[in-house]
Order: sequence, then structure tokens, then C-alpha cells
Amino acid sequence: MKYLCLIFYDEEKLLALPEQEIQTLADDALDYDDVLRQSGHFVAAQALQSVHAASTLRMRNGKTSVTEGPFAETNEQIGGFVLIEAKDLNQAIQVASRLPRARLGGVEVRPILQLSAKRPE
Repeated sequence: MKYLCLIFYDEEKLLALPEQEIQTLADDALDYDDVLRQSGHFVAAQALQSVHAASTLRMRNGKTSVTEGPFAETNEQIGGFVLIEAKDLNQAIQVASRLPRARLGGVEVRPILQLSAKRPE
């Protein structure tokens, strides 16, 4: 059985941290990924770009509407995770709009942020 761990935090508080603390968090996350790999628990992990880079689409009556930024009504919960490859945001939205469960709620489309750790040489 697989589980997706969605990590929630206040983005403003993260961005207010000194650069060294942000880098330490990134290093710690990458180190823990290694621990999970060694223990056989690791499947996939990615950090997301800023919430301001998100787009949310909704399918209603056969029409797609797109809103900049994240949006979820309080009665909706995350029900799945699909990682896709797309040439740009428009293509990603087109791909996401064909997800069957998009008809039941919404799909947030957000670019992935690549973390880089400073490793000792």
C-alpha cells in the first residue's frame, strides 16, 4: 500500500527564513529521501514551486475553467496525485483536464521545484 504525504506549511514563513536555514531544510529533505530509499520506503518525492505558480482547473457541463493559483473548497480533500511531463503550463492543463476525477472537483496544476543540495566534495 502506498501513501502520499502532502507537506503543508506557511510559504511566507518559509521565505522569511535566512537562506542558510532554507538550504539546511533542503539538505535535510534530500538526506531523509536517502534514508527512505535505504529502508525500502521511498517511491517518489518532489518539492513544488510557489503556490503563486499554481493553476486550478474545473470541469463543469463539459467546459473547463482555469483559475490562477490554488483553490479548494473546504469540503474537498486531496484524493490523488498524478505526476506528468508537459512542455509548458498550457499542455499540463490540457493533460490534467482529461483526468476523469476532474469532473468531481478540481485539479491543481503546479510546476515542480528542483531542490539542489550543497554536498561536500
